[in-house]
Amino acid sequence: MLKSLEGLDHIVILTQDLDLAAAQWLALGFTLSPRGTHSAHIGTGNYTIMLGNDYLELLGVLQATDLNTPSLAFLERRGSGIERAAFTTNNAAAGVAALRDLGLEIQDPVEFSRPVTMPDGKSSVAAFSVFHWPANQHPADLRIFACQHHTRDTVWLPHLQQHANMATGILRIEIIAPDPGATALQLAQLIDGQAQPGKDGMHVATAAGRGEFVFLTKAAFLARHPSVSHDTLPNEGAVALVLKTQDLNAAARAAGGNAVVTAGSVTVPAGHASGVILVFEQ
Repeated sequence: MLKSLEGLDHIVILTQDLDLAAAQWLALGFTLSPRGTHSAHIGTGNYTIMLGNDYLELLGVLQATDLNTPSLAFLERRGSGIERAAFTTNNAAAGVAALRDLGLEIQDPVEFSRPVTMPDGKSSVAAFSVFHWPANQHPADLRIFACQHHTRDTVWLPHLQQHANMATGILRIEIIAPDPGATALQLAQLIDGQAQPGKDGMHVATAAGRGEFVFLTKAAFLARHPSVSHDTLPNEGAVALVLKTQDLNAAARAAGGNAVVTAGSVTVPAGHASGVILVFEQ
């Protein structure tokens, strides 16, 4: 990967109703941060679900702005679901320069922040610098960007990393693509990474201990997840999020009666997880 990237950072789950989404994920045994509101020029609000080295972001559009126009288009096209994947960057400016050297037209990093209430009740700030790959570069309808955390100590708070379902990190994002090989190669080239064939799809790793991307045909995805209905899936797009749990029984208890439990996994239908097929594995 690009030298300034350190692996998968977080997944953005865009929601049509932010507070309803928070209620759904709370019911699945996750601890959520208090609701945050981003800078006015971003126009969004969020809840975060902090894991080990990565996290999930439930995102809602609060005010239409130029910067969230693509998100509004996604909601119109797909409804709630996985809209974006973010990579950790240790230097947003260097990342932009490296991508420009590869011939990509990249905008300068965007700076923004949101207020945070710390465990002791004091007010602090979470501050970020992000850059997006070009809008026309979205492998299988998945936009990608990179995020530099200037205040990790206000984001990865220990009490927010404890979950009743015992989730500890992102294992993979499963993405439906008509041509998994070509789409995986597209993503790999955008991050200066590699696409590798797997048993039933193409894999793009990000870093040791960080989540990977798996590109599958719709048929291969359904073979992996026989409980999922064909009619509920898009022709392309990131549709499933697979998380690691320390205790599969705890995940099953937290997921409740709507989950499909097998010897090696717990699967929550998309209708109970903001349009995301959520899978726990140990």
